[in-house]
Amino acid sequence: MRNVLVVEREASSAASLVRDLRRQGFAARSVDSGAHALRTYREADLVLLSLELPDVDGIEVCRNLRAESDVPLIAFTRRDDELERVLALKAGADDCVAQTWGFREIAARVEAVLRRSRRPLSGPPEVISLGPLHIDPRAREVRLRDRLVDVTSKEFELLHVLASHSGTVISRKELMAKVWGSEWATTSRTIDTHVSTLRAKLGCSRWILTVRGVGYRMGHHSPSALLPEAEAS
Repeated sequence: MRNVLVVEREASSAASLVRDLRRQGFAARSVDSGAHALRTYREADLVLLSLELPDVDGIEVCRNLRAESDVPLIAFTRRDDELERVLALKAGADDCVAQTWGFREIAARVEAVLRRSRRPLSGPPEVISLGPLHIDPRAREVRLRDRLVDVTSKEFELLHVLASHSGTVISRKELMAKVWGSEWATTSRTIDTHVSTLRAKLGCSRWILTVRGVGYRMGHHSPSALLPEAEAS
């Protein structure tokens, strides 16, 4: 059973959403503030977030959630304001809608976002090991030769996607969808910059190979490729 956290300041609206979600087979609970949401979201499979909160700006909550986690996130607003919806998407929401929906629509959106996220129902995700490089999805840690590599949330997600499909070329369009949750919320230049930063942090450009005109893939891990650039040359 999927757990949905409803973040809504108005008690009656929150109760209605929780009730309807439970009727659809979800486990649902609500909190009434952004601060409370940031303390409790880790227990949820999806966060349904109002952008009108009493303590923290909803867009800022989106940014904070996305900086800390890849939890699926649907934002909603009472205002039919295109700019606000765009800002929410750019801040990391997987979807954003005006609160004029019928419940069947929001239930369908919840199911669609959960389906795209492909989060496992049970069991911890496995650590991916490629030679001396270890990527731990549960701890969201990257270690190289037992040294912790300091990566941002998006850098971790990008590296994890590539490592999960080691040997397979991943297109820029697919990386946009998997890492940024959209095919248009970012640009190829953003992906290239993240790849460049990851290469620098891993100390060797051959960990991530460019396939010109297509995208990227993880490199082959020959002994020389496991050395930093200065040692390998």
